[in-house]
Amino acid sequence: MAYGASGLSRMSSGGGYAVWMYVTADPIATVNTAAYFTGESVNMLNVGDIIWVYDTNVPTLSIVQVLSNDGATVDVSDGTTIAQTDTD
Repeated sequence: MAYGASGLSRMSSGGGYAVWMYVTADPIATVNTAAYFTGESVNMLNVGDIIWVYDTNVPTLSIVQVLSNDGATVDVSDGTTIAQTDTD
C-alpha cells in the first residue's frame, strides 16, 4: 500500500523534535521501506523525530525514528515493536 497523509498526526514536540502517530493498515515492514513517506510528510517530518506506527490490520504498535529526509522522501528506522500481551 502507500502512505496515507490522513493517518499521520503530531502528538507533541519539544527540544527541536516531534512525536507523531501514524495509523495505517500497512505492516511495519512496508512502512519502514525507504521512500514510503512522501508528499506533504517531507515538510512535516524531521530527522530525529519519533513516529508511533499503529498497524490496524494485525494490530501492532511499533516505534520508528526518522533517519533521513532529502526533501522528496523520508526514511525511517526498522522499528521496535511493542509486544501486546494480556495474560489475565
